[in-house]
Amino acid sequence: MYYLLTVVNFAFTVYQFMIIAYILMSWVPQMRSTGIGQLLERLVEPYLAPFRRFIPTLGFIDISPIVALITLRLAYDGLYTILVKLM
Repeated sequence: MYYLLTVVNFAFTVYQFMIIAYILMSWVPQMRSTGIGQLLERLVEPYLAPFRRFIPTLGFIDISPIVALITLRLAYDGLYTILVKLM
């Protein structure tokens, strides 16, 4: 069961870093046309799209990725708690 907790922790951590990398790539538009940029877009954009639909931008600042990261962390904490209680 500890193996499952480790895998879940690793998966959530990797996805958080993917979201952060995708956000940082928005500062350099040429990065999105690379192979890694396109891969990150296919993996991260479906998760960010609902947040962008409901959270308006503040001028030029898009805060939806911040809310998405917080939501992802809350989902991880909930799943982790459930898995620990099942042990």
